[in-house]
Parts: sequence; C-alpha cells; structure tokens
Amino acid sequence: MKNRPIIVHSLENARAAVAAAAELGLPVTLRSAPGAAAYLGAQVFRDLIAEAAAAHPATEVTAVFDCGKDPGLALGALRHGLKVIRLDAPPDTLGKVADIARQTGARLEEIDPADPADPPGLDLLEAGDAEARVRTWLKG
Repeated sequence: MKNRPIIVHSLENARAAVAAAAELGLPVTLRSAPGAAAYLGAQVFRDLIAEAAAAHPATEVTAVFDCGKDPGLALGALRHGLKVIRLDAPPDTLGKVADIARQTGARLEEIDPADPADPPGLDLLEAGDAEARVRTWLKG
C-alpha cells in the first residue's frame, strides 16, 4: 500500500481514521495539519494520537507532526517523543534536524509542496462522515 496520510484536526478525526483502518486491517498514517506545531503543541498531538490508537491496539498507527518552517518546534517535538516530524527548511537545517531525529530514534520528512511524491493527504477538517471518507481513501 502506498503512503496515504490522513490529516487530522481533532480527537474525533483521529478516532474515525484509526477505526476505519482497523476495520480494513490496514496501517494508517495520521498527520497534523500543515504548521500545526505553531498552535497545537507536540504533547497535545502526541496524546491525541495515543488516545485514538488505544481503542485499536492491533492497528499500526504512524503519527506525523508538521512543524512548518520552524526547526525549534521540530526539536521540541522530538523532545516530546514524536517519532516522525515534517519540516520545511533550508537543506543545511534539514540535515541537522534529521541527524538529531536519527539520534532519538525518530525521522524527519522534508516538506516539499512541489514534489508530487509528497502526498497531500486526506484532510478531515470538514468531513461529514469521516470514517467513510477514510475507508474510501485507504482503499484508494
């Protein structure tokens, strides 16, 4: 299965996405909204994902925290135990943050909106029936 991230904005979104993935027997990647680190906070996102995943312990859930253009927020996310972060920064900064991420057992995803290999994700911001939308998306 190719990477089909789901952008979640709330605990309700995350629960719906994990439930749909569990029903299908598929892993799921939950991504925060673009630049969410600036207003949401790493600990809140980490705990939100953990709570959503707890209802389906057999489902593989990958949490991806989008730190926008702020390497300081990316480092904070690593300190809070997040294992996958996204960052839009100059190459030298990306290299340094990626190295620190590796040292903590995490990884960095470079944000490149111009790259077609960087999947935009299913955004659940205004999803009516989020679970149904996620099922369709994951079957993709």
